[in-house]
Amino acid sequence: MTEIDNTTTKEPIPVDRRRKLNWRTKLLFSSGAFQEATVVLAGTVTILFYNQIMGVSPGLCGTAFLIASIVDGITDPLVGVYSDRFRSRWGRRHPLMLASALPIAVTFYFLYQPINGLSETEYFIWLTFFLVSMRISITFYNIPHDAFGAELTDDYTERTSIFGYNVVVVSLSATMMAAIVYGVIFSSTPEYQNGLLNESRYFVLASLGAITIFVSVLVCALGTINQVPYIHNVEIKKIDYREFFTEVLTLMKNSSYIATCLSMLTIYSAIGILGVVSTYAYIYVYELSSEQMFLHGIIKLPGMFVALPLVAFLATRLDKKEIFMVTVFITGIFSAAPHILKMLDWFPGNESSFLLVALFLPLLIGAMVTPVTSIILDSQLVDVTDLHEYETGSRAEGVVFSVRSIAIKATSGFGGLFAGFGLTYIGFPENAEVGSLSAETISGLLFMNGPLFLILYLLASLFMGLYALNKDRHADILSELEARRDI
Repeated sequence: MTEIDNTTTKEPIPVDRRRKLNWRTKLLFSSGAFQEATVVLAGTVTILFYNQIMGVSPGLCGTAFLIASIVDGITDPLVGVYSDRFRSRWGRRHPLMLASALPIAVTFYFLYQPINGLSETEYFIWLTFFLVSMRISITFYNIPHDAFGAELTDDYTERTSIFGYNVVVVSLSATMMAAIVYGVIFSSTPEYQNGLLNESRYFVLASLGAITIFVSVLVCALGTINQVPYIHNVEIKKIDYREFFTEVLTLMKNSSYIATCLSMLTIYSAIGILGVVSTYAYIYVYELSSEQMFLHGIIKLPGMFVALPLVAFLATRLDKKEIFMVTVFITGIFSAAPHILKMLDWFPGNESSFLLVALFLPLLIGAMVTPVTSIILDSQLVDVTDLHEYETGSRAEGVVFSVRSIAIKATSGFGGLFAGFGLTYIGFPENAEVGSLSAETISGLLFMNGPLFLILYLLASLFMGLYALNKDRHADILSELEARRDI
């Protein structure tokens, strides 16, 4: 038992650092997931919107995402260290979270509502400016939010539950948004078999998305501000970026941190690539309507309800590293299978009544364990934070979790980058018509959806082989940290 002196209180508060949190606190912490789900889901149509509707080449779209990813690589760690050193009566994290709400909402709106009549170059500049601005704004929410979650408890299993709630709420909110996006906003019309090609409907996406983002961030920040007295009491130092770079270099020597970073970035990049190119494949290869595409969101539902009990079940039998490798293998194989079979001509034709079953049943199996992978990665980052304190005496949740912010944005960043240049490489045409693609272009789309996705997932599993922490080692580390804190 330690005492935490917080600026929001006059007296030190005795806190059990291995405490359990109630479900209400976990849900409020997770409520910001609607922001994440909205941005990620909209990101799957960003290149389609600018490429097929605004007339920007996929190569230029990929360049915009490249620029945004470079900016992320600089700003995310800097915001992480700023969050670790920030001080106010409302704690280190919450003021930054609250300040991000309006900028994220505004930049999201203008990203999908560019001025009419611009040239291709001007639309590229518009895309780049608002994409970069939105992602910087998101950084000021995501990193403090995740770092705050890492501070809520030291319990090895409870922190998995906290981030498990967050992953499940992200998945639920993504499904809800998918239902609205595909079934309502971009519903099919006589003019547009797939409503994603209907330019007028992007105003609804921009407006509804901006409101959802703003409310989501405020609910999370205000709903959890009562937990500020329970976070770690650390000495707030003046921000010294030389010290920051030293801390980063120390983390770069930590094999467990490197393993988690590389695995997380690879996984989220693969998801991002699939998010973009699967939209193209569903429209132009499988010729699905927007309502049929909604099934891709629905198949994630079972995994949301299975995730937490499945994690609890696996945690009693396997360590986190082993759970990650098993779930990554299952997701990679089953998610890539339909597209690989289509490349081999072992798949039902588009006219077949069995098409949707053959396409989405394997994806359903893969989606059953996908949330478990995300939960494990988040939990591993918290464990690495403890290891970093053990080795250096410094807690650096913001710096450690900056990789999660980069990884989440990699779903649209690296995903958009590789998908954009990939579409250019396979020669995807402007103003493409359904049913008119060449065999080579179709094969290219299927390769990115199938073999490429599988390769990246298996690569992530190889990276995780570097992870050296386990439950027993973490217990020893935590015991030593508790002894130090009580001195």
